[in-house]
Amino acid sequence: MEKKFDVTALGEILIDFTFAGKNSDGKNLYEENPGGAPANCVAALSKLGGKGAFIGMTGEDSFGYDLRAVLEGLNVDTSGMCRTNTQHTTLAFVSLDQKGERHFSFCRNPGADTQLSVDDLNRDVLESTAILHIGSLSLTTEPSKSATQAAVNLVKKAGGFISYDPNYRESLWGGRADGISLIKSMIPLTDILKISEEEIFLLYSNYDGENPHEKIAREILSCGPKLVLITLGSKGVFYAFKNLAGEVDC
Repeated sequence: MEKKFDVTALGEILIDFTFAGKNSDGKNLYEENPGGAPANCVAALSKLGGKGAFIGMTGEDSFGYDLRAVLEGLNVDTSGMCRTNTQHTTLAFVSLDQKGERHFSFCRNPGADTQLSVDDLNRDVLESTAILHIGSLSLTTEPSKSATQAAVNLVKKAGGFISYDPNYRESLWGGRADGISLIKSMIPLTDILKISEEEIFLLYSNYDGENPHEKIAREILSCGPKLVLITLGSKGVFYAFKNLAGEVDC
């Protein structure tokens, strides 16, 4: 049965304050930009002509209204978005080091994105999506952890697929020992796993020697996913999938 939405993204939506130079006194200037990996995903889908929806939570503040307006301006369905007046919209300050690598400082203790609960889920949207795309930051705390797990179960029951992008931010896990295991716990429920090279070696630290990407991809595919995409920065993407015969192609 054809679904109403190609992709529904669920998870964090926030404001990225990105470095924008210095003022006359040498103080850093920051520019306000919409962000959050799941929200970025569905925004990109919409720009490419796909039908997308977003489920998440912002604060009852100007940032939250701006974020909703950005998605609606891209024709992303926002009927699954919620607001809370008890927490501020999540903020992230992004700086670049000399190598151009990003560093994040979050105002999320907790932020509004973590307050999405099971009761907040728009079931009509979830049951009408072909693919649910999630990240791992919604697993860091309750109630968003339970909401994410419930959404995955609803979509799978309705015949949809799950896309997962583990996005580890150490500061948001607070040094918790269960961070890695919680991130990995979603992989068996996933059909499409997009993961960075940095994250695969964090989650699968026991691999070394030749062809580590292929070895890790084969382990991941043995757990349930059908397609693994490992982003390698400027080197492109390594991918592996199960073919119709159930064999692994890399």
